[in-house]
Order: sequence, then C-alpha cells, then structure tokens
Amino acid sequence: MIEKSEKIDAFDLKLLNALQKDSAQSQRELADKVGLSQNACWRRLQRLQSIGIIQGSRTELDLSALGLDLTVFVMIRTRSHSREWSEAFKTHVMKLPEVTDFYRIGGDWDYLIKVIARGMSGYDAFYQKLISSFDLAAVTGFFSMEAIVKNRPLDLNRLK
Repeated sequence: MIEKSEKIDAFDLKLLNALQKDSAQSQRELADKVGLSQNACWRRLQRLQSIGIIQGSRTELDLSALGLDLTVFVMIRTRSHSREWSEAFKTHVMKLPEVTDFYRIGGDWDYLIKVIARGMSGYDAFYQKLISSFDLAAVTGFFSMEAIVKNRPLDLNRLK
C-alpha cells in the first residue's frame, strides 16, 4: 500500500503504463516515451520498486505451444471457515503447480482458483490432488474456450 506521503505524479503514471505494455524495453526507450532523462527515469523506477508499486516483471508465454492448452476457473465452497482450516487449505493449494491465481471470494462460493493444465487428463490429476486432503462442500470447474482479453494493462491515466 502506498504511504500517504508518497506522491504518484503524471510521469510515474506514464512509466507504469509503458511498463505494463512492455516491461522488457530499455531504460533509454522508456525514458524517451515518458519524456525524462535516463537518470531521472532510473530514479523513478527505483522509487516505484522500493515503495512496492512495481513488484517485479514477467515474460508472457504461449501456453498452448508448451502443451498447456486448458484453462479452468475452479469455484470451491468449503464446509469449514476456521483460521486453521483456511491456512492449511491455502498451503495445500499453493503447492499445486497448476494453480496460477488463487482468491478467497465473497458470495455463494468461498474460493476461486485459476488452473492451467495439459488437457482434461491434466485437469483431472489436479482435481484429484486438490480434493485428496480436504472435505470440500462443492467444487465446480468452468472451462475456458477462448481468452478474449488476457493480462490487459490497466489504464492508469484514470488515476490523475
């Protein structure tokens, strides 16, 4: 969380917008895009990292080229809501390599998990591991047929 004393200005927002679109660009390219010197750009990047706004960078992969061709959104309803049970369940789920996103949610369901698997047999193997140690009230999977928008950069200009 940003400290109240930390100011995010228009240059910071331009930097963050540019990085969301391509985090592999050079500092020179980035500085040119946002209208800063390379040194000023570097200092701002360091500051944004130190206050936790920039939290690393990643490379986007073509998952289907790697044989990871099935995306499933798994909804879970639990029987238990104790802190101990919840911590044990979180630890269990985080050990499953197919999990890319994991949320505790409100409403009729308790958890949402995004799973990337190698086809239906890969998903079934994940499912068996998921339910092996926990008595869950309900588990349902929603299978993605097409990613219409994926990893869309946020338009940070709306924060001005």
